[in-house]
Amino acid sequence: MRIATWNVNSIRSRIDRVEAWLARSQVDVLAIQESKAKDEQFPYDRFRALGYEVAHHGVSQWNGVAIASRVGLDDVQVGFDGAPGWGEPATAEARAIGATCGGIRMWSLYVPNGRALDDPHMAYKLTWLDRLRDQATGWAADGTPVALCGDWNIAPTDDDVWSMEYYADKSHVSPGERAAFHAFLDAGFVDVVRPHAPGPGVYTYWDYQRLAFQKRRGMRIDFVLGSPSLAARVAGAVIDREERKGTGASDHAPVVVQLDA
Repeated sequence: MRIATWNVNSIRSRIDRVEAWLARSQVDVLAIQESKAKDEQFPYDRFRALGYEVAHHGVSQWNGVAIASRVGLDDVQVGFDGAPGWGEPATAEARAIGATCGGIRMWSLYVPNGRALDDPHMAYKLTWLDRLRDQATGWAADGTPVALCGDWNIAPTDDDVWSMEYYADKSHVSPGERAAFHAFLDAGFVDVVRPHAPGPGVYTYWDYQRLAFQKRRGMRIDFVLGSPSLAARVAGAVIDREERKGTGASDHAPVVVQLDA
């Protein structure tokens, strides 16, 4: 069984590439982030034509998460208990969706960006992650294989960014953000990709500006964190850097994990 996560940066703009990639990669379950579509705008028919069921959560032209599966799609949950909202009044954003696919509890997660170290969005991000960790620990407590897949907007180690000097005063690498990420590892979740894609210089995101991709100036911010029972089944993993190339590419690359039965 193959699972994957991919921030597509607009499903309507990338659907042709997503279709071609699914046909080529033969992924069984894909967690999608930044669909940038309302539910009624999502191209369900294009996925169904490839044999995938889809659950999507989107309420505006921002954010948006989905799970596409060809091995079952049950017990869909939009958001998670205790998730904080954003704005005045505070409203839950389309940042999390879960479903059971082939016996695995899959979550597609689009973690808030944080924006800047002193921005109110940073406090929102840290609270969101804290609440997610509390819930995720419960989801995995009975031994259920859980995969927390998505764009975490955190580079947890220095090896995960092209230049710590450049990012020293920016978000994604601050002590608070890194502590929030490592709290998931302390709770028993495992970064199942890193052993198969060791750094430094291995990234999942490259900005569109300043020839970042061509200059290899990237960040590793897209992860699959697995509960112990899921991590024990991981046979391999890869970051599909080739999919970042060419016209119309997302600024993120797909991350694929191979599971044993």
